[in-house]
Parts: sequence; structure tokens; C-alpha cells
Amino acid sequence: MNVKFFKYQGAGNDFVLIDNRDLQFNANDTALVAQLCDRRFGVGADGLMLLQQRAGYDFEMVYYNADGNPGSMCGNGGRCIVSFAKHLGIIDRSTRFLAVDGEHEATINDAADWVSLKMIDVDGVNTDGEDFVLNTGSPHYVKIVNNLKELDVFTAGRAIRYNDSYREAGINVNFAEAIEGGYQVRTYERGVEDETLACGTGVTAVAIAMAWHNNQLGELHTPVKAMGGDLTIRFFHLGDGVFKDIYLEGPAKLVFEGFLS
Repeated sequence: MNVKFFKYQGAGNDFVLIDNRDLQFNANDTALVAQLCDRRFGVGADGLMLLQQRAGYDFEMVYYNADGNPGSMCGNGGRCIVSFAKHLGIIDRSTRFLAVDGEHEATINDAADWVSLKMIDVDGVNTDGEDFVLNTGSPHYVKIVNNLKELDVFTAGRAIRYNDSYREAGINVNFAEAIEGGYQVRTYERGVEDETLACGTGVTAVAIAMAWHNNQLGELHTPVKAMGGDLTIRFFHLGDGVFKDIYLEGPAKLVFEGFLS
């Protein structure tokens, strides 16, 4: 049996997407998912997503990390699956869908390449020494650094991800440097276990952590430069670490499509 797949990328964060409304794809085959995400023996991706039917919603987003295991929320993946749903004719310019962390809303432009995705609310930012820990749909660690361009993100990120505090559950590690007008961010992602070109929940975590750290209140817009492209996070900080109406905005583009045997 052949299964059609689509390859999408959002700011360099790339994914294999499958229309699984007929439930033909066996997502319980962890080894198969990992093989498809492998960049040498498969299609190659940071993760795999299934678009499935769900009563009361336009669709359900089911996400798997590159290691084949079910993952937490992926922000750039969420934007890509919205573009995919438009490509399939399921939605037009707006949608309401279900993901592992709950309900999401999104809008998309006519060209189907720019998506504004509403993220979950954040009700607190914790600290670990001078660094920040918070959940934006996935758990994130945020560290402010200098000379980000020269940082060995793999080594530094892996050391934090596998330290005694985070080894068991895992955490995504973001390194941020202030630049004119916003922040530059590089991320080590759990599940991929390497640096990725972008991380949607990660840049969202950076924007929120910095607003909390700098005590910036009200409506905020934070431009972020990831390795794979530019993203914008807009949100309201109500004070006391309470953040509402959080939107992750950026590109989501179809790269190619093919068939899996």
C-alpha cells in the first residue's frame, strides 16, 4: 500500500505530514516513524505529523518526534499543519484544531505561506539559577548568552537537557542573545537530540521569559531570528507572569511531496 506524504518547513523546522483521516498509517510503529524522519535512510525531518479527523474541530494534529515517539506541542509544526489543511481544502483562512496540549486557533493568508497560530496561555515563569524555565506547550529552558553565533549549541544544550534536573522528562534548551529590535535564538530540541534550525515553542518561550525578566507589561510584539528564518511572537503580559493571547507568526511552506511504500 502506498501512502502519500508531504514535506513542509517553517523557518527551517521541517516535517513529514500525512493526511491520515482514513487511519491507514500505522503511527504505533515507532521504528517506521523514526526511519521516515532519518535524513539518510528516510525522507528526513525534525518530526512527523498526522492530520486526523476529530469531532468538533476542523482536524486533529498528532505529532511525533524524530526519534519516533509521541511529542509535546510543536509550534512550527502547528503552523505547517495549518498550511497543509488549507492545501487539502479542509480550511480556508481560519481554523480551530486540536493538538496534544489542547485547542488551537490559527489564521492563514491566501498564499498559504504565512500562519498566525494561537498558543496556550502561560501562567508562570520559573528560574534555575540565572536562567528561566517555562511551558509553552512544550517544556523550555531559556539561557541568555553572548556571542551566540560561536556557541556550541549541541554540547551546551545536551549538558542541560541531560543534567540531573531534566534528564528523565527532558527539556528543550534555548540560547538567546539580544539584538537590535528583538532576539537571536538557537535551540537544542529533545526528541531530535540536536540543534534545529528553529523551534516555535522555543522562540515563544524566549519572548515570554524576556518580557517577564524585563518586567514589560501590556501588548508586546517580539521579533525573533532563528537559524532558519524570522518569526514574530505577540502577546499580552498581564503581570505576575500571566501571559494571554499568545500568537506565533511566521512562514510555513510546502517543500515537496511523494509516496511511501
